[in-house]
Amino acid sequence: MSQKRKKPSLQQKKEEVNRKALFWTALSVLLLIILIAVFVIIGESTNP
Repeated sequence: MSQKRKKPSLQQKKEEVNRKALFWTALSVLLLIILIAVFVIIGESTNP
């Protein structure tokens, strides 16, 4: 019963979690692109 009263604060926390999830997703995608670019550059330089 007491858990039903915490809905407004739960919604506020959900928005905060969504921002963090969006940040981490963007960061991981960016790192993945950088990693692929580095491997492509290394592959290009090692080819005779």
